[in-house]
Amino acid sequence: MDTNERNSTAAQTMRALVQRSHRGPEDLALATDQRRPAPGPDEYLIRVGAAGVNFADVMQTRGAYGGGPQAPYAAGFEAAGEIVAVGPGVGNPLPLGTHVVGAGPGAFAQYMTMPAAGVLPVPSGWNDAQALGLVLNWATALAALKPLGGVEPGETVLVHAAAGGVGQAAVRLARHYGARVIATASPEKHDTVKALGADEVLNSRHPELAAEITRLTGGVDLVLESVGRATFEVSLSAAKPFTGRVVVFGAASGDATVTTHDLVFTHRVRIQGLHIGALAVAAPALYRSVLVELDALIAQGVYPPGTPQVRPLAEGPAALRQLAAGRTRGKLALDPWR
Repeated sequence: MDTNERNSTAAQTMRALVQRSHRGPEDLALATDQRRPAPGPDEYLIRVGAAGVNFADVMQTRGAYGGGPQAPYAAGFEAAGEIVAVGPGVGNPLPLGTHVVGAGPGAFAQYMTMPAAGVLPVPSGWNDAQALGLVLNWATALAALKPLGGVEPGETVLVHAAAGGVGQAAVRLARHYGARVIATASPEKHDTVKALGADEVLNSRHPELAAEITRLTGGVDLVLESVGRATFEVSLSAAKPFTGRVVVFGAASGDATVTTHDLVFTHRVRIQGLHIGALAVAAPALYRSVLVELDALIAQGVYPPGTPQVRPLAEGPAALRQLAAGRTRGKLALDPWR
């Protein structure tokens, strides 16, 4: 192989994290010879500047994410970066060189494709890493609070996993909308959550957590539930009968169950499911209203540039293991060029 052939081959390959099985992050490994993708119809090719790490990535590595990829696969799905190519059929495409944030397969890599309809320009003055969370964490928190949760000024909101990416956004937003915020987190993360403006921060492992929340509030109006089995009973018990709402968008500790008997005789609350990607597809007008509101929140300074912990790509497996074990705070990100 001559020099030109080697250079051509190098230009077609890239570094990426590949999940080899569904046995968890232990089988996530760095590959240096992955084929660089090409944009298909209605897609952009993105040179990834920063990739977001989410609990959904952990679930995918275990084969537990509904509709998730089958191993082996290039991992990750959230990123921000530069448009370097445009696929056929993209109407009114953004110019090459535009930095955008969005979701698509294989984000833990130097290049990935994204559906053009789902990308947003990185806010002016922000870098790629600072924009992570815009279309996932903050959009999820806002959708859970406003159009789905219907939060009103003076209401009380319970936010579980409040030190995480969605949790931190939810605490900030709930306070902005005039709600009283009761947050749960492990004790070592309480300072982080209190600094965001939570009125009360409780130990998520408290054996009488539901009773403590009810003592403090008399019952909450809205619960943002992302933990699942470990907190679901608490969420149902702490919500006000009949008027209380529980928006469910995750199950970090495993699936929980609720029966019709529970809803009729024990927990008379309203339960709403949320998956932000499904919302974008099934209710595009509602999803677009969330994005418009986020744009206004950025302009008002309510939504500040993100401050993720950015690690080299090779540390991705360790980052997912730490996230799975609950040993992280805020947003984690990977730099595929380090």
